[in-house]
Amino acid sequence: MSFKLEKLLRPHIATLQAYTSARDEYTGKEGVFLDANENPFGSITDQDFNRYPDPYQEELKQKIAEIKEVKPSQIFLGNGSDEAIDLLFRAFCNPGKDNVILLPPTYGMYEVSASINDVDVRKVPLTAEFQLRTDKILNEVDKHTKIIFICSPNNPSGNKVNREDILHLLKKFKGLVVVDEAYSDFSDEPSFTTELKNFKNLLVMQTFSKAWGLASLRLGMAFASKDLIKILNRIKPPYNISGLTQETVLAAMDNYEKVKAMVKDILVEREFLKTKLESLDFVNKIYPSDANFLLVKMPNANLVYDELIDQKVIVRNRSKVILCEDCLRITVGTRTENERLIEALSKIFSSKK
Repeated sequence: MSFKLEKLLRPHIATLQAYTSARDEYTGKEGVFLDANENPFGSITDQDFNRYPDPYQEELKQKIAEIKEVKPSQIFLGNGSDEAIDLLFRAFCNPGKDNVILLPPTYGMYEVSASINDVDVRKVPLTAEFQLRTDKILNEVDKHTKIIFICSPNNPSGNKVNREDILHLLKKFKGLVVVDEAYSDFSDEPSFTTELKNFKNLLVMQTFSKAWGLASLRLGMAFASKDLIKILNRIKPPYNISGLTQETVLAAMDNYEKVKAMVKDILVEREFLKTKLESLDFVNKIYPSDANFLLVKMPNANLVYDELIDQKVIVRNRSKVILCEDCLRITVGTRTENERLIEALSKIFSSKK
C-alpha cells in the first residue's frame, strides 16, 4: 500500500477554510495600502515596522532553496522547529485517538507537543549505542500511528543515526517519518532532503539556531513534498515569521562562507575538547558526536553539575534521561570557554581526592 497523504490527514483539516490575510488578497509591493489597518505614519522606532511581513516568506524561501537544493514549494518556515512539530500534531493526529512513536533519549519537545495536543506517545528506546531498533519500532505501529520522530544527529547523544535504518522505516511505515536534522551542519552525513523525491512520507527539519548562530531570531525550516507544505501553510498563523527576522536572515544568507568557517572552528574545538576530556582520569566515557556538543559520562554527574554552576560554568545535566545516567551534555565552546570548563572540572575532582 502506497503512502496517501489525504488519508493520514485529520478530516476537518482537509476541509478547513484557511484564514486569508490582507497580504493574501493583494500580494503586490507597491500602492496605497489601506487594507490591513496598519499605522500609516510608521513606527515608534528608527526603523519602520508598521507593515505586515510576507506571510509566506517567498523571497527568503527562494534563497534557502538555492542553498539547500530544494524547491521553494518544498519549504515551510516556522517560529523555530517547534512550530512545525506542533503543526504536524494539529494536522495529522486526532486527540485522544492517534499516537506517535518517539525514540528516547531524544529531543523533549516531541513529547511536550504530543501532550499539549492530547496524543498518545509510544516509546521505543534506542540501543546502548543510540541506534534504532527498527523491528521494535514497526511492532509498535498500529492503524492509529501517525508519525515517527527521529533526531539525527541525535540530541542528547550527539551521534548520527544509521541511514539505512531510517530508509527502512520510510519504506515500511505508511505514516509520516520526521527526521530532525538540527545538528546536521556538524555531520558528514548527507541531508535527508536528498530523499524527498523518493519518499512522500518524509519531512526533514533543520534550523538557523545552531551553525548559523541565529538562535534569537527563532527560525526553523521544514522540507517535505509540496502537498505536505501546503497543509502546514494552511494551518499556521498568518504572519508567523516577523519581517525583522526575514530581513535579517535574508541578508545573513549572503554570508554562507562565514557559516562554513564557524562550523570548521566548532569541529576543531570539538576535537580539542574531546582530547582534553579524555585526558581526565575521572571521565568514564565520551560518546561519539556528529553535533556541536559532547555527551560525557562521569561519577556523580548531578553533583558535578551543581558544582560547575557554582563556578559559573553551565552545562546540561542529562542524568535523569534514559540511557544517559551520570551524563552531562556539554556544548562545544570557544577555546577559552573549553579551557575554563576543563579547569573547573579538574578543580572539582581534585578537591574530592
